[in-house]
Amino acid sequence: MMMHQGLGLETFNDLPRRKAVHALYECCGSVTWASRVADGRSYTSHMDLFTGADAELGELSDADIDALVSTHPPTGKKCAGMDPATQSVLIDACRMYVERFGFGYIVCSAALDGGSADPRTVLIDLGHRLDNGLDTERKVMREELAKINRLRLGRLLGPEGGWPLY
Repeated sequence: MMMHQGLGLETFNDLPRRKAVHALYECCGSVTWASRVADGRSYTSHMDLFTGADAELGELSDADIDALVSTHPPTGKKCAGMDPATQSVLIDACRMYVERFGFGYIVCSAALDGGSADPRTVLIDLGHRLDNGLDTERKVMREELAKINRLRLGRLLGPEGGWPLY
């Protein structure tokens, strides 16, 4: 669970740099990325922030991305409620992925990011991605990380235009 949620864009833009970096680190797990995104303030909209965040993610080195990926829990351990046999297959497939590419399998699923996902869907995606070459898979993995960041940045900010007055 994220500590910073529903701040609103204006509040986020006004945070001291140190606090903005901390809030952004919760979204991505990279101090380099969080620092660069914080330094890009003031953002004019959620989309402006998402675009800046995506651009900064694209600028990270492969070593930075590998360190970031290592902060994500293994996918096979995140799918709640699956039977032990399916979980074993998923864990084995994730192990094969790491052996093939040298980094952990990352997939964006709102369900995986705090809930449960259909393990069959994850296994199908994982099977397709095992056919990728290293360069293609690095690109796909960065795209998945960007999607995860956008979900978490959305939680950080709350709804566009702020929460309704009660």
